[in-house]
Amino acid sequence: MPIRILRSADTNPWFNLATEDHIYRDMDPAVDVLFLWRNQPNIVIGRHQNPWAECDLEAMERDGVLLTRRQSGGGAVYQDLGNSCFTFLSGKASYSVERNFQLVIDALARLGVTAEKTGRNDIVVDGRKVSGSAFKLDRDRAFHHGTMLLHTDLDRLGSLLRPDERKLQGKGVKSVRSRVANLTEWAPGVDHDRFCDAMVATFCEHHGEEAPVELLDRSSLESIPSLAAYFEQQSDWHWRFGETPDFAIELKTRFDWGLVDVHLDTANGAITAARVFSDSLRPEMIGQVAEAVVGAPYRGADIAVRLREKVADEDFSGEVAELADWLQRSVT
Repeated sequence: MPIRILRSADTNPWFNLATEDHIYRDMDPAVDVLFLWRNQPNIVIGRHQNPWAECDLEAMERDGVLLTRRQSGGGAVYQDLGNSCFTFLSGKASYSVERNFQLVIDALARLGVTAEKTGRNDIVVDGRKVSGSAFKLDRDRAFHHGTMLLHTDLDRLGSLLRPDERKLQGKGVKSVRSRVANLTEWAPGVDHDRFCDAMVATFCEHHGEEAPVELLDRSSLESIPSLAAYFEQQSDWHWRFGETPDFAIELKTRFDWGLVDVHLDTANGAITAARVFSDSLRPEMIGQVAEAVVGAPYRGADIAVRLREKVADEDFSGEVAELADWLQRSVT
């Protein structure tokens, strides 16, 4: 079977996942493909996950960490330049998860690391997870992609990947936390280039043939219209946030003028119902607030704009301004 080896020279996660989509949807399934890449700091969530339940979105925005949603299932993953990504793409007939895992384990052996597969989708060294994988299968094609922790900032991983402490109920898939470690604990000095070289050598050896490594960069968006379309989807707020399964959330705070308890129901990233409870002496304002936010995207800035536009009574403009500012901070 013919093979291709692709490597991204870009570290934007939206570009790299768009490239993966392009390879998966548009490339000949009769070709076995190895795609190697890495991303600037970002959190990648699974297809059916809720970012508000998985990530500290406020800290991510503060630190410039992007949110990305992939096409496959599985849990949330923190990535930075100390983490390598690999993708195996093939026709469904030649697809083998066990073979793919063995290729990665053999590549690690080239780096002097003894690893093993455990459970459904993890690779561990001395019982600690260094790699996780997710999968997608279609009628005639399939892919298996995974991460490899080389020298990732594990402190940041632990601080950004944590459930929302607010009361939130939803139907999305929850992440399972694992005891993770960097490969540099067993292979000091290993980096993205060395890992990629080991993967390429192992992939070619398995197939019994050589193939040039094809480099991809952002200029590909200009020459491949479908890739540009996938990139547009990956970077769009409605894909990253709006595709979240339905959920409900409760937000509470106290102002000088009273306690406020806000209950919001959402679907497709927009507010579908709102109930606001308060001991405020302005019940008419509380009712208008609940009506105003329905239909707004579940995004702090949009909710604040709705309140300022629709609750315009001068008698309680100060309270509305405080509510708008609080909701803008509370809903990332």
